[in-house]
Amino acid sequence: MLKNGKLFLPPPKDGSDFKELFRQLAAAGAGRPLGSDGFPAGPWTPELLAEAISHIDSNRIGVDLRTVQLWFQENEKGISTANIRWLARIFGCDDPVAISEWQMELSAAQSRLTAKRRDLKKAGSNVAAGVPEMSRAATVDDETASPPELARETDKGSGRRVSLAMRSEALFSRGSPLNLPASIFAGASALGFLSYIVGIHSATYSRADGVVKQVGFLSAPNWTFLFMVLLPLFFAFVIELLVFWKHDARFRLVAQGDRLESDDAWTRNVQAYSYTYWAVFLICVLFAGLFQWIGVCLIPLLEGGDDYATSWGTLAIVQPDVISVPVSIVFTALAYLYMCLCFYLFFVGLVLLHTIVHDLWRIEEASTVRPVEHRREGGEIGLRVMRGIFRCTVLGVLVAICMKVQSSYLSSNGGDIVTWIAHDMSSALYERHDGGNSISYRMPTHYSSLLVAISTCIVFLYASIRLGVGKRFRVPLRRMSAVVGLLLASYLLIDAFEGFSILVGVGVLLATYGLFDPEFGRWRASELGSNQSVS
Repeated sequence: MLKNGKLFLPPPKDGSDFKELFRQLAAAGAGRPLGSDGFPAGPWTPELLAEAISHIDSNRIGVDLRTVQLWFQENEKGISTANIRWLARIFGCDDPVAISEWQMELSAAQSRLTAKRRDLKKAGSNVAAGVPEMSRAATVDDETASPPELARETDKGSGRRVSLAMRSEALFSRGSPLNLPASIFAGASALGFLSYIVGIHSATYSRADGVVKQVGFLSAPNWTFLFMVLLPLFFAFVIELLVFWKHDARFRLVAQGDRLESDDAWTRNVQAYSYTYWAVFLICVLFAGLFQWIGVCLIPLLEGGDDYATSWGTLAIVQPDVISVPVSIVFTALAYLYMCLCFYLFFVGLVLLHTIVHDLWRIEEASTVRPVEHRREGGEIGLRVMRGIFRCTVLGVLVAICMKVQSSYLSSNGGDIVTWIAHDMSSALYERHDGGNSISYRMPTHYSSLLVAISTCIVFLYASIRLGVGKRFRVPLRRMSAVVGLLLASYLLIDAFEGFSILVGVGVLLATYGLFDPEFGRWRASELGSNQSVS
């Protein structure tokens, strides 16, 4: 039977489920135009069917090739309500009455497939649990739940162990976006109050060379500004990007119409990084936390020593009248525990950013059949991802700068950090030369800050390569890369020459502006093929 020059088959209404019905129609080539010889053109292939659905005028986002391939495969995957509409358009040969009939037939077939799949799962669970046949009647009401809810309950009841990766990801993606930033801020505030209580919020000591230095807890930007401003902002941007990708952008790009499948795919992506999460956890908690506290604070407090510059953590060695050694041990232990957990979450944020970029790149590479509107949407999503990653990169390098500036100050001749920076600027502007640092100390913070800076920039570099090369938003990406390069250079040159603070100041100002406008000015809409900017 022909309709509008295409092979039309009426709905069989034989009680087949979706898999059985689709297999017959695809093999017959229902809905395909006739060949040049007037005979049917042959069966559907996943590529041909995906292209035909994507070319439907009212279908602006098309359909993902992987989704169509699932229809052809022997599996439990059905079809979403949105895709039933497009498939009915194909089988109905653009005839309104036929389309309506096929839409009802496909919906009924999908319902039969869902019921069959539910019965199989129920029978399997009953056999495994040894539930007698009579007790199955009591669970009829449970089977009325929707398929996504039923699948979630099945996963919860299967006893799967929740991994460190999923628990860490949940801290960013579940609950209010304010929870994690507020927790970090609250922890830093609590340490600040404790420093007041123990008396080290503002403290000075006289060094052996006569320099009087301010080493109070609240005067250390790597313990105040870093944890109260930079890290909360970093987590806020990571959460915003993660929620956007997980619950909106990814679902729109794969165009499968099944949010549960999209969530499951994202879960598999996160779990694939399981070893990375454990490696980061061990490095942050054992080495950056426990071992560093033992080496930098505990041993010097118990035995004395001048290998490390005196700070609020070891003030009890030179000023026992201000704070006692036992109190200092307890306070530093709490501070380093808080610090190592915060930096674990910081590196978790970087891993999640890498996961988002890799996931987006794989989806873009796999989606070979896509209409122009869908490709434009993918470009807009890619630009928004780059904007979020740029903001996080800027904050990550600022964190490293904060750490290195404080470490360099402790070994300098400056009385307080503000005076030290102001003196460095004036030395370069008025050509006044200083003798440099008078005492050389071990500075482990230099190494840890370098790890922070390099790790952050690697994520940005990876995103630039995967999402920027060959794309149409090269100009904004070049500006972002230039600012990141300047900021990294200013970090590396801290305390390397007189006047380094000027370079740092310029980099910080540009980076701060970049947080509000990552593209540094109005970018050409034609570079994305759209006249709409992405927020």
